[in-house]
Amino acid sequence: MRLMARRPEAIAERTIQDLVDGLCGVPAASFTRDAVLDEIGRTVLDPGSLRPYLFFRRSHYTRNLIHRNDLFEVIAIGWEPGQASAIHNHRGQECWMGVPIGRLEVRNYRLIEKDGAARTCRLQPSERYVIDPRHPAAVDPAEPIHAVLNLPEYAARAVSVHVYSRPFDSCEIYQLEQGRYYDVPLGYTSRFGVLCPGERAEADRAASAGRP
Repeated sequence: MRLMARRPEAIAERTIQDLVDGLCGVPAASFTRDAVLDEIGRTVLDPGSLRPYLFFRRSHYTRNLIHRNDLFEVIAIGWEPGQASAIHNHRGQECWMGVPIGRLEVRNYRLIEKDGAARTCRLQPSERYVIDPRHPAAVDPAEPIHAVLNLPEYAARAVSVHVYSRPFDSCEIYQLEQGRYYDVPLGYTSRFGVLCPGERAEADRAASAGRP
């Protein structure tokens, strides 16, 4: 995982649409880890601009689609205190993360062994990072297995904005103690500000004021 320390001059806010427009302006051949991390790291996202896309659910974090094309997708993930992802990978695709609201801990894991036929694996905990509004990050392709946590002691909601390139619709989930892994399909809680059929979630009303 590569973290970016905020540059002193990067103090202006911009909207989520500004970020999407900026990413759309990056040619496919130049859509690299460093180029996208620079684009994400230039400014702090305006929390209010995310409000139409923010939903929360007490049982699990939410995945809210903001933009998708053949090259990349942008997703806002809503985290209640204490919620966490499973240990997972990104199917070999690039991932960048920013946290405009709150903070999150990222825990990396090193893959020691993997048996594709038996669906068994052995992982070793690796580095940990905290990402917040001034410290976005990019997943390291050499060590892409990780989990994301909104720790209970943070005692606040968090929102992360993820850029995936290229978009993917499933991932591998790893069970650390059992030494097993399996495939899971990925879906969305909402698409472009509208809850998906069958989804129940609470719309966020505090983001416009910048509160977690």
